[in-house]
Amino acid sequence: MTSSSPTGSTGMDPRAYYDDFAAWYERERGRGYHRMLDDLEVGLVERYGTGKRVLEVGCGTGLILERVRGFASEAAGIDLSGGMLQKARSRGLSVVQALATALPFASESFDVVCSFKVLPHVPDIRTALAEMARVTRPGGHVLAEFYNPLSLRYLVKRLKNPSAVSERTTDDAVYTRYDTSAQIKEYLPPSLSYVTVRGIRILTPIAAAHRVPGVGHVLRRAEIGLADIPGVRELGGFLVAVAQKH
Repeated sequence: MTSSSPTGSTGMDPRAYYDDFAAWYERERGRGYHRMLDDLEVGLVERYGTGKRVLEVGCGTGLILERVRGFASEAAGIDLSGGMLQKARSRGLSVVQALATALPFASESFDVVCSFKVLPHVPDIRTALAEMARVTRPGGHVLAEFYNPLSLRYLVKRLKNPSAVSERTTDDAVYTRYDTSAQIKEYLPPSLSYVTVRGIRILTPIAAAHRVPGVGHVLRRAEIGLADIPGVRELGGFLVAVAQKH
């Protein structure tokens, strides 16, 4: 089965896109809608990675990785963007510049390998997942986030104009793929067994709803409550697949 048709038609180099995005990346992070997303992602890493060695593939400016460092025995990250990594290094994080499809680590180096909002922008998804599996020790876990076409977020994305990520660039400038839970399972290499999925952003119509007094609090509580409920979690705009290494 193939994935849903990708978006992004300008042909912009991914490294240039994320270098350009780096200056604006944290403008909305740390509060409201984006804080909710981060909390649900970090919470899943904490479930599997407390006291363990964790690698984040596509760590960006290090906002997630900095929080992971607080409960992991070791936290490392990679990203293709030098602009993003400059900010991550300013946080004192252990990061290197690399591609998701060629991780610069020995096999079986980490207990948990996670990636958030990155894999949907990697055309060679099977190689990226195989690399994540390779550097995971047997018994360890891979947490891989995808964009879901069967979601309210996807519908809104199709109806709205592209969002600016810098003064020059919008989010349709980069390759983007949407995948269902069934498609995600097919991407997993033989060394990984699917365990579960967490659905993130199930009810939120637009990010700005979280800035409305009262509404944002209710939405946050609802999103956290629904994230792991079977039959509902599969409707999340973001699907975080959990797989275990044999």
